[in-house]
Order: sequence, then C-alpha cells, then structure tokens
Amino acid sequence: MTKNIESSNKPLVILAFSGGLDTSFCVPYLQEQGFDVITVFADSGGLSESENAAIAERSRQLGAIAHHSVDISQALFEGMIIPLIRSGYWYQQRYPLLCSDRYLIAAELVSLARQYNTEHVAHGCTGMGNDQLRLDLSIRALGQFTIHAPIREIQDSHQQVRSYEQTYLQQRGFPVGQRESRYTINENLLGLTLSGAEVDQWQTPGEESYIWTTPPEQADHTPLMLDITFDAGAPISLNGEPIDGVELMKSLNSRLGQYAIGRGIYTGDTTIGLKGRIVFEAPALTALSSAHKALEEATLSRAQNDFKPMIAKRWSELVYHGAWHDPLRHNLQIMLESLQQHVSGTVTLSIKGGQLHAVAVDTPNLMQNRDAQYAQQAAWGQQQAEGFVRLHGQSLVTWSDLHMGADN
Repeated sequence: MTKNIESSNKPLVILAFSGGLDTSFCVPYLQEQGFDVITVFADSGGLSESENAAIAERSRQLGAIAHHSVDISQALFEGMIIPLIRSGYWYQQRYPLLCSDRYLIAAELVSLARQYNTEHVAHGCTGMGNDQLRLDLSIRALGQFTIHAPIREIQDSHQQVRSYEQTYLQQRGFPVGQRESRYTINENLLGLTLSGAEVDQWQTPGEESYIWTTPPEQADHTPLMLDITFDAGAPISLNGEPIDGVELMKSLNSRLGQYAIGRGIYTGDTTIGLKGRIVFEAPALTALSSAHKALEEATLSRAQNDFKPMIAKRWSELVYHGAWHDPLRHNLQIMLESLQQHVSGTVTLSIKGGQLHAVAVDTPNLMQNRDAQYAQQAAWGQQQAEGFVRLHGQSLVTWSDLHMGADN
C-alpha cells in the first residue's frame, strides 16, 4: 500500500506500527503535526497472514501514505531467541524477555528512514514503560534521528492516556475494537504479553486475557512426549526431524498452548522505578528452556554451572533495560556462547495437563565418571572417602572446637 510519496511536500516520518490503540492514534496525530506517515510492521512471527493483512488495512484506513511489512522472524530467532535459550536466565527469574524484538524494530525504523532519506522516526511507547528505552537508545546508537513519541507527548496534558486516545480516534471516524480498548497486546515468536484493564489494577486476570493457552482445567490430558535436539545450545530438531527455528517456535507455541504450558503473571521493577504487571504466555520458550537446562546440567562442569548464572543474570538485565548495544552485552554473550560448546544432545520432555518435565537426556558429553556413579558405585575405598570428608570439613571442625566445645 503506497501512495505517491514523490509528490508529497511534507516531511516524512517512519512509524513503528502494530495496528493497536497506541500506534493507531499515532498516525492521525503525526499527520496533524504536519507529517506524512509511513508505517512499518515488523512481522516477528506471532501473527497469521490474515492478521498481517488487517494491520496493513488499518494503516490504509488511518491515512498512512505507505505501509511496509518486514519479516524479522528469522532474525529474531537467531539473534534473540537462541541467546536467550543459551543464557537460561529469565529477567528477575520470572520474565522471559518477550520484549527483545524491540531492538529489531528499531533497526527496521532506521533502515526505512535511510531508504526514504528522512531523519524522522516514531513509535507508540508511553513515558511510563521500558520499551521507550529499548527503541530510543537503539535508534540513537544506530544514527542521528529525530524521535517522535506521541503517547509520551500527550501525557503532559492528559492523565488518562488510553481514554484520550480512544476518544481522539472515534472523533475522527476511526473505530476502536473492544479488546483493543481494554488491553495492550504484543505477540511475537517469543510469546505474548498483555496489560491493561484488570491486569493493571492488580485484579485477577479474566480468561479473555489469555489468548494462546487453554485454561488449565480444560487442558489436553493426552500424554505427549517430545524429543528436542540441541547443537551447541541451539535447538535444531524436533522428534528426530531437523526443523527451522521459526517453525519450531510456532509448532511448540501452538501444540503446548493446548496443554496450558507457559502461562504467567509477572510483576517486575521497571527501569524508571514503577512496578509493572503483565500477563504473558510463552509455551515454546518454557519447553526449550526446560530442555536446555536439563542438557546443560549434564554437560557443563560444576564450576561452569556455578558461575554461568552470574553472567546470564547481567546479560538479561542489559537486554531488559534497553542496553542491547552496550558493549558489555556483547562481551557477556560471547562468553555465554563459549560455554555452550559441548551442550549438545537430545532431551525428552513429558507433557500432560499443564505439567512439563524433562525426563531423559541423551548426550555424548555427559559429565559422568566411567568408574563411579552417584549412589551406585565408587572408584575409591573407605579410607579415601573418610580422608576427603575430614579434609573437606577441617575448617568447620576447627571453628567448632574453638567456639562450640564443652568448655564454652
């Protein structure tokens, strides 16, 4: 959908567009600020073809002079999902960084701005959340651009931002859907996040706030076994068949959603100091993380398993707080990749009625002594075992003799 851009005598602005309430509001708002708007939807694999078409049609109805849909799903899998799986760490141990596609969206905004020879880019982030950091800081790291954020701008004069956006659009003849008016929804290969209405009010989320996953009481109870094979910490096959990463994520999100896998309610500390609350659904990531963890525990040394979470925690914090382009994120990611050198093999997952467990591991890199097995057989005798225990506990016993003896 493209109009005659060459004939436009207005400055062009490239808007990150999803068709939701916030980005829909941005189109007429930016037009009234004197811009011709070009929208771009970064297709990160979470929507169907019909949903993609609806986004393009929404852009046309709102009056954008051009719309682009760019497939970033493969880049998302390779650049964000694989590092997240390898890290094995969810932000604050609860949130699986479903926001990571924002960095790719920023890159697409910059790419199109250069294509259209304009310095103006825009997004629909509020001034209360973290996405503004991910987009703004990435755009600034990638070049010299003027960033427009209409939702942030209207916060100066309108306290009830979403209500104002709805009224603004309706007064201009643009309908607002019921779910769109209640919730802010983001979907990509990583998963789905939802906020607004009762979620923001710290009340019990309604069942309509879950979109990908079946209610637990209605979950499929037919036993399901899945074999996931990894090579250097990256998933490469499902049930013995090689599979493209994007298709793997889509397949697991769809199949495991029927088992109510991957549901969560996350309350976290946002970068600017507010408490944020979202409903999220991440069936594929939940399964892959569980399988990868089981394989990693069996193939890394004790020192590696002890030290790695510290690196992964810092990496996840940088990604969450908008610092994808910070050199430390890059440094840490190189080390995480190095730790995955021998994390290869197949893990069997057992799924039934909302429960998922890694039940078997098959790897040539199993960290197992051929001559000794825990609780079964040993390659040393009684004297060696007793001597190890004595030396291992020497400091403890010495302290006890000094401070816990009978005379004390």
